[in-house]
Amino acid sequence: MGSLRITEIFYSLQGESNTVGLPTVFIRLTGCPLRCGYCDTAYAFTGGEKHSIADIIQQVAAYNTPYVTVTGGEPLAQPDCLGLMEQLLALGYTVSLETSGALDVSKVDARVVKVMDLKTPSSGELSKNLYSNIQYLNPQDQVKFVIGNDEDYQWSKTAITTYQLQGRCGLLFSPVMGQQNPTELADKILRDQLGVRFQIQLHKLLWDNAQGK
Repeated sequence: MGSLRITEIFYSLQGESNTVGLPTVFIRLTGCPLRCGYCDTAYAFTGGEKHSIADIIQQVAAYNTPYVTVTGGEPLAQPDCLGLMEQLLALGYTVSLETSGALDVSKVDARVVKVMDLKTPSSGELSKNLYSNIQYLNPQDQVKFVIGNDEDYQWSKTAITTYQLQGRCGLLFSPVMGQQNPTELADKILRDQLGVRFQIQLHKLLWDNAQGK
């Protein structure tokens, strides 16, 4: 059935995306080929423990929720991630995938809700964006822009136009906590009448980004 290296499996409220606030099981896979400057899960770069897909599904079943998020690290760096998501879907779960946008998403089951970053300049990983992924986005999917400063904001606005993202999928603007003032970002979105969803990471407000929350 395959196996995956897992940093943690935990139950919490979804902190962002269009299911924010819903009780969700998070499966955090170990490893990531990127090193974004604002990363808040560097503890998932290495370590972890190998688990069979059957064991992972058994742990997920312990929680009374239909929502499962596969995250990282970068989940797609482990090939068996695809099989895990397919098996979760077969069991009736609503599955979302948090991915950096640097790895090919073409083989991800179309029923999975993809929450895909387009890396902004302040991430330091702008060159890693795999723009060919955009063609595989469905209306249920979301592209996330993590905004650290005005350069990121202006770049993101241009990217939405350049890649014709408006209407293709959901668009998320998220401020880097401690770096981008959230009120200023909200004011810019309203000033420019952008059709995006502003979000603040709920889990950071509630639990200060504690591991396993």
